[in-house]
Amino acid sequence: MKALAATPRNGELGFWMAGLADNRPTYPRFTGQDQVDLAIIGGGYTGLWAAYFAKKLEPSLSVAVFEAEQIGYGASGRNGGWLSAMPPGNRATFARVSGGGVEASRALQQEFVAGVDSVLDILQTEGINADQNKAGALVAAHTRAGLGRLVARRDADWKYGLTEDDVHLLDRNEFQNEINISTVHGGLFYKHCARLHPAKLVYGLADILTSMGVSIYEGSRVGSIDGNTLTLDNGRVTAAKTFVCTEGYSGQLLGSRTLIPINSSMLVTKPLSEEVWQQIGWNGLQCLSDSAHTFIYSQRTADGRIAIGGRGVPYSYGSGTGGTGSTAQSTVDLISTKLRSFFPGIQFEVDHAWSGVLGVTRDWNGGVHWDQASGIGSSTGYAGHGVTAAYVGGRTLVELAFEQESERTTLPWVGYRARKWEREPIRWLGVHGMYRLFGIADQWEERRDSTKTSLLARFGSRLAGLHE
Repeated sequence: MKALAATPRNGELGFWMAGLADNRPTYPRFTGQDQVDLAIIGGGYTGLWAAYFAKKLEPSLSVAVFEAEQIGYGASGRNGGWLSAMPPGNRATFARVSGGGVEASRALQQEFVAGVDSVLDILQTEGINADQNKAGALVAAHTRAGLGRLVARRDADWKYGLTEDDVHLLDRNEFQNEINISTVHGGLFYKHCARLHPAKLVYGLADILTSMGVSIYEGSRVGSIDGNTLTLDNGRVTAAKTFVCTEGYSGQLLGSRTLIPINSSMLVTKPLSEEVWQQIGWNGLQCLSDSAHTFIYSQRTADGRIAIGGRGVPYSYGSGTGGTGSTAQSTVDLISTKLRSFFPGIQFEVDHAWSGVLGVTRDWNGGVHWDQASGIGSSTGYAGHGVTAAYVGGRTLVELAFEQESERTTLPWVGYRARKWEREPIRWLGVHGMYRLFGIADQWEERRDSTKTSLLARFGSRLAGLHE
């Protein structure tokens, strides 16, 4: 009798966090009253990097991080593990509104290129092992229309400062020599991208921070900020400066229409044998995505699995954040089907599925904000490019707040604000309608072997502000 496959784990903050649950560091709950030089709300990448650079700037500063759940609870512990050079937003928009034109967006792009290697250098210097490996990223085109989009994307990349060495086009044979996807028409290769283990990065940073004298509190939700006073469930903190680093969970503190939590789902396979790896031809450690409108992103993990993500159910009514990330079976099936379409004939077994939310502004452009008068700042709206954006954003916040001029403090996302999201139910209808358009467009292009992007997708892209 054939044994039944074990039911995959679901939720539990995802594979990365669950795998380290027995050895994760824990931190106390804040109670009572305190006074600090810098209070950071949010124990994810942005908050941790901000704390790191604040202490590097001035070791005597009293810095405290307040996390509502546990460090890495949000996107920082659940993401796809891409340390990439893609900025969080539309470079054409930043060029248009910055006053610096194309050169301003080129400077933003170059800062994110530099950010990839800067993070890797810090991890090496600090002795943090997050399974990091810089092998680049591949973007596969499964349709002729998708390949056309990648050509346009490469041209835009070159316009905004990347070089042919940074990103270049691959034909079908060149792509299959990297990863043997049977249906691929060609694709792009990006040099500046590294794979890493998200939760190991969180815990590694937190460990370094405690050694630097930073106070980290878990289970310590900040309910409100009134001037320089932070009110928590069991205490109160007076802070000379406050950073809000809560990304998709920012509604309570920054306003429910400033940015919304967009859901992204992931699954990870059981470890694959070396024979299977040879069959699929994924012999390096490149990250992998595709040119579909409803795109995926994936990596080959350090223990020989494929971790792959996609949107699934994109948005919960009323900006719900999804708790510990339980994922609908329909989403698991959708992502599994996409993976099997890449590598037909391979029987992948799903080991763990989960979901998480990322912060998205109305036009999908992130921003770093510092108000000297109130002493409050934020860095949010990473729209799925948060691993590097959190590093750049957290570092920039420190420089702005402590009046340190740098190449980062004049970048066009500093001070950028998108218009507010619509109220419900228009917001729910709009987000779901956009993703529905993208799904129909993908089906249309595949069935008709289209050479041009569907008009539906073009409309959806312009509606969301994604078109460069």
